[in-house]
Amino acid sequence: MDFIRHLFVLNHDVIYFAYGLVFFILGLAIALQSRSYSRLDLARSLKWLAAFGFTHGLNEWGDLFIPIQANYLHPKTIEILHYFHLLLLSSSFAFLFEFGVALLNPLGRARWLRAFPAGLPAAWLLFIYFPLPSLVPDFGTWHNTANALARYFIGLPGGLIAAYGLRQHTYRRIVPLNVPHIVRMLRVAGVMLFLYALFGGLLPPAIPFFPGNMVNADTLQAAVGAPAPVFRSIIGLGLAIAIIRALEVFDVETERMIESMEQQQILIAERNRLARELHDGAIQKVYTAGLLVESAQKLASSTDDLLSRRLEKAENVLNDAISDLRRNLSELQVSSASTGDPFPLALQKLAQDPRFLSLIDVSLEIDLPGSATIAQIQEDHILAILNEALSNVVRHAHADKVKITARSIEGRLHLSVRDNGIGIPANVEAGYGLRNMRDRARLLGGSLEIDNLDGRGTEVLLDIPWKNE
Repeated sequence: MDFIRHLFVLNHDVIYFAYGLVFFILGLAIALQSRSYSRLDLARSLKWLAAFGFTHGLNEWGDLFIPIQANYLHPKTIEILHYFHLLLLSSSFAFLFEFGVALLNPLGRARWLRAFPAGLPAAWLLFIYFPLPSLVPDFGTWHNTANALARYFIGLPGGLIAAYGLRQHTYRRIVPLNVPHIVRMLRVAGVMLFLYALFGGLLPPAIPFFPGNMVNADTLQAAVGAPAPVFRSIIGLGLAIAIIRALEVFDVETERMIESMEQQQILIAERNRLARELHDGAIQKVYTAGLLVESAQKLASSTDDLLSRRLEKAENVLNDAISDLRRNLSELQVSSASTGDPFPLALQKLAQDPRFLSLIDVSLEIDLPGSATIAQIQEDHILAILNEALSNVVRHAHADKVKITARSIEGRLHLSVRDNGIGIPANVEAGYGLRNMRDRARLLGGSLEIDNLDGRGTEVLLDIPWKNE
């Protein structure tokens, strides 16, 4: 036991550096995987866990670097650093508390806890800077007492709320996604948060009052030989690994969004195909049959009254059939991209569609005259083309940025969709989506070109007249 204790004493600096590094990596990993446009509530809550990781890592590094700086800086400067060190500790616990509350709020639970992440640190700060110095005049004892109070009243409840919130959120929001490996990682993360609440909240430096005078970091090291930072480092490492693995849920969400977009595009294309077949085939044939019946009815009216009445009924039935077919055709041709808004506003809404913004950065440049108007049917076709172009960027281009440009040039509308992806292979075969885009461009009386930008992306160019022909 003495050998183990001596070993940890010799490696004190290494332990605190590793301890701070684990939590800093946790914050960095979450920050790099930020998904602000994700539809999952977890994405909006993780920023608080990232803030906890950053601030707690800096706090633990303070235990390493402040004693070193004490050999070179003025004692008053070191005292200020200790004040800042305590502020980092309480802030990190407050961020952890806020993480748990942010997970519970969308579930409609523990709404009364909203004020605690800010209220508890404020109350702690007022107490340690005003009544406590008069009660504990020695600076070292004051510092340890302030540290212990932060752990008891912010760190312990914050860790427990975070563990409970992550557990509840996992069962309510993540389990229905049918991703068992991610659910397992989130459960492990919840257990790590619970353990951290115990080892981080109940093991302060030694203080002269209960329970810190009986259960503290020194008594733990005396009992097991290893200091509290070792256990906290192991817990932090488990938490970091579990959270980093669980971040795969955003990749799953992205894949499912792309799959949903593909299914939607297939459905729209199939509806358009059926609409064209109805218009060019069935309606024309029924209309022709109606004309033949009408002609026969006129010939029969002078010779056979009964036959004439029967042909009149047949003509009425065919006219009803044509009306039904046209109504069905109209329903099929309603574009899912149509918004009913003015054309520039419709473009802005498409560029801000969360389906695309969660996967790529979409920018929009509009240079159109204020008096320019466009027919609704033209807008429907244009938005459908842009929808397909953006969907292709998401599915195939491996791009992170796309720019939509709309300009009016010599009485014509020029639209461009340009991405920074891998471009289109030279021998690619045009699928139904590309053929549908070109068909719509021809219906608009214009043209559609797709340019490969030599490995710097792809540009889709649509050129149509303003007037609906």
